[in-house]
Amino acid sequence: MKFVDEFRDPAAARAIADAITRIVTRPWTIMEICGGQTHAIVRHGIDRMLPDGVTLLHGPGCPVCVTPPGMIDAAAAISSRSNAIFCSFGDMLRVPGEHGSLLAARGRGADVRMVYSPLDALAIARDNPDREVVFFAIGFETTAPATAMAVLQAEREGLANFSLLVSHVLVPPAMEALLGDPANGVQGFLAAGHVCTVTGYRDYAPIARRFGIPIVVTGFEPLDLLQGIHMCLCQLEEGRAEVENQYSRTVRPEGNAAARAAVERVFRVQAQQWRGMGEIADSGLGLAPDYARFDALRRFPGVVVQPERQSECISGEVLRGVRKPCDCPAFGKACTPEHPLGATMVSSEGACAAYYRYRRPHAAQDAAA
Repeated sequence: MKFVDEFRDPAAARAIADAITRIVTRPWTIMEICGGQTHAIVRHGIDRMLPDGVTLLHGPGCPVCVTPPGMIDAAAAISSRSNAIFCSFGDMLRVPGEHGSLLAARGRGADVRMVYSPLDALAIARDNPDREVVFFAIGFETTAPATAMAVLQAEREGLANFSLLVSHVLVPPAMEALLGDPANGVQGFLAAGHVCTVTGYRDYAPIARRFGIPIVVTGFEPLDLLQGIHMCLCQLEEGRAEVENQYSRTVRPEGNAAARAAVERVFRVQAQQWRGMGEIADSGLGLAPDYARFDALRRFPGVVVQPERQSECISGEVLRGVRKPCDCPAFGKACTPEHPLGATMVSSEGACAAYYRYRRPHAAQDAAA
């Protein structure tokens, strides 16, 4: 297949759905681990094409959603310093911390700028040598290489006014944390294809063996997802627990060697806080000692990352796959994309935003408009 339309062919999708119906003999629960996959599933109604008893859960695969409130509050505190220019991806501007959002900080006069990549922030640092320029480095293994390359470029250029507020997270430890939660009934995973494009998928094999669950690396189009679900269900029905690669047109077992080398040079694995999930061991990236001078928390004394507090928002349970967005009494009422209570309603990859756009009454007409 060469073109996107081929991956959205209704007849082919129905054929795969029919094949799934023929093999399923009992209920199964599968979790997709990517927010982009969640939106494709809800938008195209893939979950509704599956036989009764096959349940899809939506995991913590939205990088904006899992960034802890304390990190957002630290970002706002840094942005309020008179000599700081704070750079962030657009979705992060509206995500609430415990004390507001970056957009609110900008409304109070902070110099907060939306960028599309860390290289944009690097350019701002070049153009403003008398200001401290900070980039909010969030995301999974997919975005970490670009952050690492920005640090290496800043080092080559001798840019002393560029730093990072780092909140990069890693997928495999989060999967292990979910599987260790007694409240979570995940029996198989669809792994995020873009993450595995960088990392490969060899790191998933120990998880499949340890927990006895299949993991299928899957793409993002409707046929990708249906094929990934079919492969996962075949394993479950046959009693197998292996790592398989549906997204073979992009993903290789070893991943991208150059990208991995850059990340391993600039960062070190460490414990990390996840919104709604608490601290997960070995699930984050922090700057390696040789690059600690680029750490914004060292540049701005007094700025600390506070632990997350309890909230009426159930986004943490949504991220863990324990509940779905429509289970929240505030969904579509007190909580909307215009007035979000939690990150899963703010982000374009959040599960609550997907359900709001495609699953509430009249959502289809609203999306078309």
